[in-house]
Amino acid sequence: MQKVAFHTLGCKLNFSETSSIARQFEGRGFKRAEIGDSPDVVIINTCSVTENADKECRYIVRKIHRTAPDAFIIMTGCFAQLKPEAISKIPGVDAVLGSAEKFNLFDLLPSFQKNGSAKVITTPAEELANFNASYSIGDHTRSFLKIQDGCDYFCSFCTIPLARGKSRSDTIENVVRQAKEIAAKGIKEIVLTGVNIGDFEPPSYPPKGGKKNSFLQLIMNLETIPGIERFRISSIEPNLLTDDIIEFVAQSKKFMPHFHIPLQSGSDKILKLMRRRYKKELFAGRVITIKNLIPYCCIGVDVITGFPGETEDDFLATYLFLNELDISYLHVFTYSERENTVAAGMKNKVPVQERQRRTKMLINLSYRKRRVFYEQHLGTARQALFEGTNENGKILGFTDNYIRVKINYDSNLINSVRTVSLKSAEKDGTVGAHV
Repeated sequence: MQKVAFHTLGCKLNFSETSSIARQFEGRGFKRAEIGDSPDVVIINTCSVTENADKECRYIVRKIHRTAPDAFIIMTGCFAQLKPEAISKIPGVDAVLGSAEKFNLFDLLPSFQKNGSAKVITTPAEELANFNASYSIGDHTRSFLKIQDGCDYFCSFCTIPLARGKSRSDTIENVVRQAKEIAAKGIKEIVLTGVNIGDFEPPSYPPKGGKKNSFLQLIMNLETIPGIERFRISSIEPNLLTDDIIEFVAQSKKFMPHFHIPLQSGSDKILKLMRRRYKKELFAGRVITIKNLIPYCCIGVDVITGFPGETEDDFLATYLFLNELDISYLHVFTYSERENTVAAGMKNKVPVQERQRRTKMLINLSYRKRRVFYEQHLGTARQALFEGTNENGKILGFTDNYIRVKINYDSNLINSVRTVSLKSAEKDGTVGAHV
């Protein structure tokens, strides 16, 4: 029996796709293996959101080539779509497949035999039109379910439209069918994923009330599926997070009180340079609406530091804006130049050292925000889904509003939802609890 190993970089969407590709291999008799177990084939699903992701990709290839020199190494994903020729020249790479090709690799690569050079097969981004359904299974107590792919927004810093093509979505019927498949496997939580999930628009589907309600129609259908106890909405653009969606989550028994909303900057000047489709007042309004309807809701925010033209005043405006918002944590990204983006050619670049200083300031702010959010809930009881990890005799889980909790390890708790009492905020970013 041949063995196949996988290494996934980047987002939840990549993990959902890797899992679907893995099931293709298992269906053809391959055995899943770790990279250190001398696999015959290794699939690396790449990311290219940041410069570090590119570097990590190259490092992983070199490491695999050293530890498993006979493995047939296939590179796919966003970085492979953007820079196929560059990747093909990395020693050890045997095939480079673009964003569309990764789902048809058995047709494109009838044998996994090394021949001394990398085979490169990609489709231009502007021709990427098919939606390939995917969901993860077996890797977590939750499943990442892909509902949408690609993006039409073309923010000035982002390569995703160049890597994944235009926005396209699954049908509501197919998403529901896959959610039922996931439920049949005993999974308790589904995370809805995509590049721009708020832009969900099923093909040939006339949503009642217009396109903006397509996502609402989807989550209303998912609410009725038996077996799944929890749904989470992954990152959703603030201009697409409508009051109707927030109101639905507020009264839902299955959609968790947790939103992750990309801001990127608290300066309207920088938001305009980024080609974002909102101003900070709209973002603040979304947060206020959420907290009015769901006071205990967890709100995560993406923010970028050091974008070209970001002055110290612009950064301080972002810092103060975030400090005043009732949010729970930040995902902070240090701006890095990406080829073929508008921002790469902009003037007034921020020195790298200054970008990093600003990033550290926001990371510290995030730590304080999370700590305050956790402490606000001490002494309360919440529902937590426990995972299988045993960390120093403790089992970890997440509450409905995304508080990371730990209690004494008990294998009977794995993949179960239990009511826990939150008792103390810990230094490692968890909350001690008891059932």
